[in-house]
Amino acid sequence: MIDKNKCISCGTCVSICPVGAISFDKDAKAVIDKTKCIHCGACEASCPVGAIKLD
Repeated sequence: MIDKNKCISCGTCVSICPVGAISFDKDAKAVIDKTKCIHCGACEASCPVGAIKLD
């Protein structure tokens, strides 16, 4: 889950995701495609503002 209030649209999560499961929505906020996500934790660990929490 991405907290859109915390997301600063830096793109770190998009670039680090090994399966391309993260993209930006129309508001330039990151979104995770749950059908592609493998729950590796790379995005959560790399987010500079702690906006990502994997379930």
